[in-house]
Amino acid sequence: MLKNVKYFAEQSWLLIAASFVFGLLLAVTNTAWGPMIEQNEINKFNNLASLLLTDASFETALKDVEVDSGKGKKIKTSIKKGVSRDSDCVGWAFVCEGSGFADKIKLVLTVDAAFEKLAGFGVLASNETPGFGDKIKGDYYRNQFVGAPAAQLVLSKTGDDKIIDNEIVAITGATVSSEAVVKTVNNYIKQIKTCMQTEGLLNNAE
Repeated sequence: MLKNVKYFAEQSWLLIAASFVFGLLLAVTNTAWGPMIEQNEINKFNNLASLLLTDASFETALKDVEVDSGKGKKIKTSIKKGVSRDSDCVGWAFVCEGSGFADKIKLVLTVDAAFEKLAGFGVLASNETPGFGDKIKGDYYRNQFVGAPAAQLVLSKTGDDKIIDNEIVAITGATVSSEAVVKTVNNYIKQIKTCMQTEGLLNNAE
């Protein structure tokens, strides 16, 4: 019995020591790679946003805006102002986050200067099913958002994807992923627009 207790104690200390070392290595790795990962995401955001708001450069208009993603969970995002070479506001861009079929999805969503129409979205991060859910990155689906009203969107299983309105036609075989995008966009559009109106940003958009 005493031998068993001694063995258990020895093994426990080994486990504790290994866990400590592993945790320390993770912390060191995160500290070393964290800034690089963050910069890569910033670069990807700028690339996607500039394709949607052509030739615009981006400056932070509002930082760390809290968006209720549901069930009381708050997610912070920053609203970027798209500026032309003539220093005119050509639109706004921000990151949206929601739950997809396989994992969370992160989108770069852009709207026009008056916040009346969507300029489109790009996929910043997604682990949706290859060949199905990842088709949210394709033109068939994404093009339906370009010029759509910056208001409540509705997902439909049938319809004409060439008609630009508030009805978004789902991707065949990927309804859950299609719905996830629409739900995420609706959630952010409503809250971000209200926030910008409160801050007076939309009145300054020319």
